[in-house]
Amino acid sequence: IIHPAIRSIPTQIPLLNISYLCMKPTVTKGIILATVILMDLLTGTEGNLFVPSFAELKTHFNLTPFWVEALLSVNFMGFCLSLFFIGHLADRYGRRPIILLGLFTFIMGSVLCLWGNIYLTLLIGRFFQGIGIAAPAILSFLIIADNYPIKQQQFLLALLNGALNIAAATAPVIGSYVTQYYHWQGNFLVLLWFGLIVFIMTFVFIPAYKLPEQKEFASSKGYVDIFHFKPLIFLMAYFIVMYVPYWIFIGMSPLLYIKDLGVSLSYFGYYQGSFAFVFALGSIFFGFMLHRYNQRKMLHLSNLIFFISLISTGLVTFLNTANPLFITLAFLPFVIGQIMPSTILYPLCLEMLPQAKARITAIMQGGRLIFASLCLQIAGYFYQGTFKNIGIIICGFIFVGMIMLSVVIRNRSAISSTLTH
Repeated sequence: IIHPAIRSIPTQIPLLNISYLCMKPTVTKGIILATVILMDLLTGTEGNLFVPSFAELKTHFNLTPFWVEALLSVNFMGFCLSLFFIGHLADRYGRRPIILLGLFTFIMGSVLCLWGNIYLTLLIGRFFQGIGIAAPAILSFLIIADNYPIKQQQFLLALLNGALNIAAATAPVIGSYVTQYYHWQGNFLVLLWFGLIVFIMTFVFIPAYKLPEQKEFASSKGYVDIFHFKPLIFLMAYFIVMYVPYWIFIGMSPLLYIKDLGVSLSYFGYYQGSFAFVFALGSIFFGFMLHRYNQRKMLHLSNLIFFISLISTGLVTFLNTANPLFITLAFLPFVIGQIMPSTILYPLCLEMLPQAKARITAIMQGGRLIFASLCLQIAGYFYQGTFKNIGIIICGFIFVGMIMLSVVIRNRSAISSTLTH
């Protein structure tokens, strides 16, 4: 006779997860969710925690600005290079082993960052940190997506978005204090211990869930079959396009605000951090309100907010204002408008092809980063010291995104039927 609590536990649990078997299902789910949240916090912290130590690194290693920024660039390269391998491997071998492999790589990279006193070792360490962090970055939510119905996925995604953005916003603040008391090595030591904690919790508490069965599309051969599924491609394209305005704004704002608008470094942090905090708090609030209202109407409301952001951003662009507060407030509605579509549509996008969730996530993440980086380079090329040219490009992408979201809302497909519930 099997106790009901044991019967409810998912199959394929690692033998070493003894504590998992001894817990009630509700407690188990809570610990799994806490582990996933910690993965997201590590992901949000990894890129920004050590940024406040740039000045000390520049002096310590006698670096030019180019080589200081290279510590971010090589990390980004490692992240992008590993994305598509991770997506394929995770759909074939499962989420848990690939996340553990990624976390182990991240930990080794963190050790290299602390090893000795040679800049090349630090650079290599940052590269391996980028390779390793990609696994929890794109697979953490799939632990939720594989084991919860759509509406619970949407609620939990809202909470995870809040945690990720809070981590990204607070990481530079925490990093500045760590640098002040423990110098640049302190930040990498924090990342090392954080990575170890997440690795241990993943090893102990995350079970090896059974993967969705391979069916008609995207069996296990790679990415080619995914691109035959047109509704999915259109939805992924929407997520890629609507990421661009935020990336351009965040990428160009240090040059615009500090260099040309005269904003001090301390005040600039408040301007840039406000977007992450608004998105984080809005995501958490929306998560609790999600199932009280019709989701189709929520998406219509999002498009209305995008229209307001198009008008407000267009206005400061037309007036060519040099007031950083006005520019920030004008772009803020776009950040608010992003909350509902990202929470509602992202789980639906994954469920359109359940057996290829990891590869879909890899395509969206990689597509966002690559396409947004190219657009940022274009914005930098046309930048002339004011918000005007940046605003024109941002408004163009907002307008295209609004049209794409309208098509998604009106599409009489699987997406449409799900939104009616």
